Amino acid sequence: MAQYELLLPKMGESVAEATVIKWTKQPGDKIALDETILEIATDKVDSEVPSPVAGTLIKQLFKEDEIAQVGAVIAIIETEESDEAIEVPFVDQIQTEAANNAASQTSSTKPNEDIRDQSEEQVVSKDSSTVIQQPVKETSNRFYSPLVRNIANQEKISLQELETIEGTGAEGRVTKDDLLTYISNKPTKENPKEIISEPIPTAKQPAQSLNGGDEIIEMDRMRKLIAEHMVMSVSTAPHVTSFVEADVTNLVLWREKIKAGFEKREQEKITFTPIFIEAVSRALKDFPMVNVSVNGTQIIKKKDINIGMAAALPNGNLIVPVIKNADQLNLLGLTKAVNDLAGRARTAKLKPDETQNGTFTLTNVGSFGNVMGTPIINQPQVAILAVGAIKKKPAVLETESGDVIAIRHMMFLSLSYDHRVVDGALGGSFVRKVADYLENWDINREV
Repeated sequence: MAQYELLLPKMGESVAEATVIKWTKQPGDKIALDETILEIATDKVDSEVPSPVAGTLIKQLFKEDEIAQVGAVIAIIETEESDEAIEVPFVDQIQTEAANNAASQTSSTKPNEDIRDQSEEQVVSKDSSTVIQQPVKETSNRFYSPLVRNIANQEKISLQELETIEGTGAEGRVTKDDLLTYISNKPTKENPKEIISEPIPTAKQPAQSLNGGDEIIEMDRMRKLIAEHMVMSVSTAPHVTSFVEADVTNLVLWREKIKAGFEKREQEKITFTPIFIEAVSRALKDFPMVNVSVNGTQIIKKKDINIGMAAALPNGNLIVPVIKNADQLNLLGLTKAVNDLAGRARTAKLKPDETQNGTFTLTNVGSFGNVMGTPIINQPQVAILAVGAIKKKPAVLETESGDVIAIRHMMFLSLSYDHRVVDGALGGSFVRKVADYLENWDINREV
């Protein structure tokens, strides 16, 4: 018999922790190879953790709703194999990730504290020469994570000043939130009385009146995250929306002509979404200052074009899987990527990395029969495009014989953008360029 320590696996480059949602196996239960043991959630996506070994679950080291760091031991499994026979692929990689993440994140849970402390000590001893800089020096008996030290360095906070901050982390440690709260309340040279000034009153929720038949529904975890993200986006960026109506008759006729043969040949359905993504990718190359993000007073111009596509889930929530390097894919590749991500989004099979690093977002409000919308920007991006339903409408066409009224397939495109960095000329020109690519579709195009 041997005991195997199950580690919380690496789930993405920027994912340092996860919340335990549900244990599907209890102590004493038999576990088959690759059988799901528990379900976890990051701030982006829910995932299942399978067992890399067969055996019996002996101990759960985290309770439901507790937070675990990447690389932390979350369960003990007893196996039939000897210790030498158990092979754990990528253990070194996972442990290195745990060491890097444990010091920059403070868990609010007690289980496995010894392992977390050990990981943090490894980070300090290994990386202090490259991460920790002046004015915070390694002369304190109090532990500060590299993330806290870096913030302190950037804000010119001395070790003596850092010592005065009350910590809310494990064993009274100063967390990132503790430090940021301290900095926000710290008086500045320009406003030395800021710390003793009266707080600005915040808007209060109006009193709710409940009737006997009203039902109170608590938001689930994902809905709370969406709500916080939407409020943050509106409070961060001044939103402006520009609209364009496009004649997509040639595009509609082309798709009707090729969709049956395409599905038979490729075993994939071709929708309008990959076509819209292709047009957006081309327009972003024409207007690269829309493919940016904002960091304070800095504009970060993105090298990659990663298009997020907002997808509604069966439970009513929203998720945005991202097609990486969309400009490098042809229409067939985009179609396969869209169908794959959309299918796995509906079945909660997305990986955390597949919802991150988007540089622009597309949302198809037309799928709900809406003709247009004014979407909220997906921070830290600076623009989001909504495509409306395609409707047959009478339209005026210019011909050699004069103007005529004809039935055409029309749709609205609406671009919401951050007016701090995207002005009306740039935003309007960009959405017009997307419409041009759709209107000038080659009806004889091969795919």
